[in-house]
Amino acid sequence: MNKERESDRTIWIKRFIIFVAGILILQTGWLQLIDPTYGQKAERTTLVRRTLYPSRGLILDRNGHLMVHNIPVYDLKVIYNQIPKNLDTALLCQLLEIDKSTYRARLEKDWKSLRFSKSIPFTFMEHIPANKFQYIQEFLHLFPGFYGELRSARGYFENHSAHILGYMSEVDQNKIDQSSGTYVPGDYCGSTGVESYYENLLRGTKGAQYILKDNLGREIESLDNGRHDSLAISGDNIILSLDHILQEYGQELLQNKRGSIVAIEPSTGEILAMISSPGYDPNELSISRMRGEVFAKLQSDTLNPLFDRSVMAQYPPGSIFKPILALAAMQEGVLDENKTVFCNGSYNLGGFRRGCHNHPAIHNVSQAIQYSCNTYFFTVYKDVIDDAGYTLPEIGMRKLNSYLTEFGFGKKISVDLPNEKSGNLPGPDYFDELYGSGKWRSSYILSMGIGQGELQLTTLQMAHAAAIIANEGTYTDPHILKARVPTGGEPKAEFYPRRRVSIDYRYFEPVIEGMAGAVRAGTATLASNPEYEVCGKTGTSENPHGADHSVFFGFAPRNQPKIAIAVYIENAGWGGAFATPVGGLMMEKYIKGEIIEAHKGIEKKMLETDLIHKIKS
Repeated sequence: MNKERESDRTIWIKRFIIFVAGILILQTGWLQLIDPTYGQKAERTTLVRRTLYPSRGLILDRNGHLMVHNIPVYDLKVIYNQIPKNLDTALLCQLLEIDKSTYRARLEKDWKSLRFSKSIPFTFMEHIPANKFQYIQEFLHLFPGFYGELRSARGYFENHSAHILGYMSEVDQNKIDQSSGTYVPGDYCGSTGVESYYENLLRGTKGAQYILKDNLGREIESLDNGRHDSLAISGDNIILSLDHILQEYGQELLQNKRGSIVAIEPSTGEILAMISSPGYDPNELSISRMRGEVFAKLQSDTLNPLFDRSVMAQYPPGSIFKPILALAAMQEGVLDENKTVFCNGSYNLGGFRRGCHNHPAIHNVSQAIQYSCNTYFFTVYKDVIDDAGYTLPEIGMRKLNSYLTEFGFGKKISVDLPNEKSGNLPGPDYFDELYGSGKWRSSYILSMGIGQGELQLTTLQMAHAAAIIANEGTYTDPHILKARVPTGGEPKAEFYPRRRVSIDYRYFEPVIEGMAGAVRAGTATLASNPEYEVCGKTGTSENPHGADHSVFFGFAPRNQPKIAIAVYIENAGWGGAFATPVGGLMMEKYIKGEIIEAHKGIEKKMLETDLIHKIKS
């Protein structure tokens, strides 16, 4: 009897479960197949993935001065399939300040191309200033399918350092293909300078937000309460080795002149200043709708302001080569520091004749550098090249070039300057091709003994050589990055190894004394300072196409140098006329922070001299 009751109870429970399940199935079927409400709700709701762009890392100078910051701009994005047929295009065009033909041209894409899809957002208008977009945003609910996306453009507080800082550009397809998903069409990345080299540090990491919208384009809610969202991570801030005050002062000194200045801290290899003139205001190439027009104008400028003369121009160094030749010759045992060379005002060898300056008798290396005696260094250069014999110049040249390579000649020397050129250090192979194998002699190439001929250096290489002499042979590769600051973290200083050239310490003293003598009472007196000892060397680089180029390199103070510098001013004539006083003023500005009263007249002349328009006229 009990078993029958239990069996009946089980049957009724099963029947009840089947009945409830049937009701649920019927209800579901009604909602999906008959009642239109469910489908209409799904149709009215759209899932939009919104990219959250990170704040790009800031760029500061060595003293914490902000050089590059971010300016908010907006891109107007659109999803083609969400645009209603009755969209008020007239109002939208009025808000965006475009005509209807422009509207249609921006909206219609090559839908057969894999680059575009009617269901995937694309950029309708870019670089809308924040204040303008705030007004447009008030009306965006009237335009389903359109929405704003916050981006960052770069802003600059000063009008200098454009070549170093660089600018950003839209990524091309090749960059996208190589980025493993990091970039998509419409993204921007560093294109030149620091912005390019340190792109991986500066750019940060994108985030994403998934939003449900209704058919009017209004946001309803985040998908699953934001569980699928990710925050954007800001890029690292970076601290450059530049001194922005020195950088600005150098630009003022080179105003209306063609040339460059590079200053290095000898003890660290940090680049304190790197100026190329003529230059341009970095704000001109910040991301904006006018940038293409500005870029075209800069490209067509005959003064070539986009060309970075500090690392891309390759010049004969002139007589600043003499101290380095002396070091190599003494190390090889070809030159004694007390060697006397008679100079009667010119150097003559066969058909080769070159004049010299009017100077006292030269009894040692220091005096030869102080008075920049051409005869002395033609003699030294010939002795170095002919060390293995007159008919074997390639042996002497290879030995000499091995030292010059250590000083950074003929190769790229910086850690993080992407546009740097290597200069030209010709070797035996070059002259074998020029004159025939084994057919050239030291007399063919004597002009290189005073830094002329085929030898070419960048201004950066000249400053680096000055830093090596200042340190009596030790150096750190020149670099622009001092430290990086991770998001929410402390600055992390970069490590750069110290190196040494293979020249004994004892040979540097007579060379340094000669450079000090050149500033005291030689060819470089306009770089002198009464408060500390300056060591320097002038150069006059011959120019067959016009006025000679003015060259100077040096360092200060003599003991525990704080700054090494090279100055190259095109078509400015004698090295002591322009490059030397500019170099002296730059060192004074960095060491003392201001220009002393006694040098105000020199400063005024350097600031006011216009060599560009003078040459044109």
